[in-house]
Amino acid sequence: MPKGIPNSAAMYGIYPRSWGYEVSIVRNGKRYFQQFGRASYGGDAQALRQAQEWRDGVVRSVPPVPRRTRAEKLRVNNTTGVSGVFCQVAPGGKVRAWVAKTYIGQDEILRTDFPVNTVGDAAQALAIEERARQLERMDGLARLHPAEESIRTSPPASPAETLVPKRSKSEIKRSTNSSGVSGVHFKAPNPGHPGYWLAITYTAGRGSVSKAFSIKEHGAEKAKQLAIEERQRQLEQKHAFMQQESSAAAKTPAISIPFLPDQPSRASSLLHGMAAAEARPAQ
Repeated sequence: MPKGIPNSAAMYGIYPRSWGYEVSIVRNGKRYFQQFGRASYGGDAQALRQAQEWRDGVVRSVPPVPRRTRAEKLRVNNTTGVSGVFCQVAPGGKVRAWVAKTYIGQDEILRTDFPVNTVGDAAQALAIEERARQLERMDGLARLHPAEESIRTSPPASPAETLVPKRSKSEIKRSTNSSGVSGVHFKAPNPGHPGYWLAITYTAGRGSVSKAFSIKEHGAEKAKQLAIEERQRQLEQKHAFMQQESSAAAKTPAISIPFLPDQPSRASSLLHGMAAAEARPAQ
């Protein structure tokens, strides 16, 4: 947005990038920062919803400082040691008066002057006391953006079950992918081999599970489709395992849930065996 004009409530603290969205919110000198890529969440809409949910969580859990706390913070140019208290100096350099001033709201600014020629040396102390009284009229939290209060008081915009989980790196389709589906690849051991379509999925801490579908046995299109279906089955099983593992980690003692593919992961031996079988002349 142009300088001086706040972002809309939906985009508060969220910045569009060529690859997705970036969230950046500062609280009490600490920056809360996170990135949400389109590829990681399957598209622009989900990446934006994830960014908004994360932003809203920060806003709800880390509110701004109270207005009074911010008002009591000393400014860099303060020379009195007390915020909101300053002196007026005559042309000759002599202090003419001490002033207590507090901004309460847009239409309410409190100010009291204590002339030295009237109250003498007590002018500074009186100004400090007056500043304390003025601060007692200040309440609420610092207002950083018009959307802040509505975000803190409203329920989550998106039910948790409608938010897709972040994709692992293995689930993101690369530019070199030939199948159009991440985790599904065409392989051929040598130029004369008809090849096969391979579905492979990696799960952190559990290794890879894979299954190959021979073009010689199924035909090119059928082998590819079978690999795509197998990849989907592998992903469903991976997500189920990760959810169960996450739930188990919250319990004491933790429960270990085994990851049992339909077939054991023997990608290397399976593929070499298939290649050898197809290379063998028909009997």
